Amino acid sequence: MRGLAAVPSYVVMQPTTLCNLDCAYCYLPLRAADRRMSVAVAEAVAASVNPWAAAGRFSVVWHGGEPLAAGREQLAALMAPFAADVEHHVQTNATLVDDAWCEFFAAQRMRVSVSVDGPRERNGDRTDRAGRPAYDRIVRGVAALRRHGLPFSALAVVNDPSPGRATELYDYCLDLGCEVLGVNIEETEGVNRRDNSHDAAAVTGFWAELVSAWRRDPRIHLREVEWSLRYAAAVLDGTADDLLPRRLDPIPTVAYDGSVVVLSPELAGFSDPRYGDFTSGNVLTRPLAAILADADRTAWVGEFISGVEACRSSCPYFGFCGGGHAANRYFELGRFDGTETEHCRNSKIRLLEGVLEHARDHQSPGA
Repeated sequence: MRGLAAVPSYVVMQPTTLCNLDCAYCYLPLRAADRRMSVAVAEAVAASVNPWAAAGRFSVVWHGGEPLAAGREQLAALMAPFAADVEHHVQTNATLVDDAWCEFFAAQRMRVSVSVDGPRERNGDRTDRAGRPAYDRIVRGVAALRRHGLPFSALAVVNDPSPGRATELYDYCLDLGCEVLGVNIEETEGVNRRDNSHDAAAVTGFWAELVSAWRRDPRIHLREVEWSLRYAAAVLDGTADDLLPRRLDPIPTVAYDGSVVVLSPELAGFSDPRYGDFTSGNVLTRPLAAILADADRTAWVGEFISGVEACRSSCPYFGFCGGGHAANRYFELGRFDGTETEHCRNSKIRLLEGVLEHARDHQSPGA
């Protein structure tokens, strides 16, 4: 892993900064402002993306804010410049999803992921600007997806990994009807400055309990657990070194105004006296492919790559996580060349330890 890859595996697009919710743990700094992406920005991105998609599978992820707050007409206009073989994904809070949106998703062959944190009582942080709970609107949107036969994923934030929570979350998602579940232990990043430190045994136990719940009824693809099992299998057969890419995926995020931030969408909209605004260029003045070709010359990116190398030389879990995420380093440590963060501990180290703990506790006698 030396520097950034010239071609990403996907691009994140921000059609609007606006979100109709005001979740307590949200990292976005501009979610109360309605700043919308122009079609010119989408056309500029598509000029680089379409050749990449012609060469192999490629995705555009519409992220916000709340992407649906841009409206169907605007979102359709932003998607139009992309070639037919580009896959489109949307991350939504589902509160705006209705029959018309479902028809839009079906017509555009759009893959949907819904943000929901479990049963009603676990969604207390998900409220609108008036402080009203969003849960009923979320499940109404999910019901529309199911009524139209549209498959969807779920993404849950967990801020209390206490005993019983993992089983509760998994059983809830089974009933919800999602095909894939991603789980994020709450992170301290962006404008969310809440503490994300937890007792190590509690977090390890949470992940082990989640594996147990999944193994009892593995109808859902469990994102983090399947990653962990893939890594463990590769270690056992001696191919773990093949899992990490030789160059880091740049994961470009294109903001509403065309500015490009690499590696961590969570850095978009922020600036720092040392690093500036974290952008590597703007697609309205320079092609995305050209921006990515030399994005590793951006000062903070070079510092992050140094931090990745420090992780490689010091952390026994490096082969699993590949050096962590830039935004977690910055918002937790104040710089990019630090190493272990609370996010590492919660969502990488304890995750792998929890999967292995489950395996040890459930191995067959005499194994």
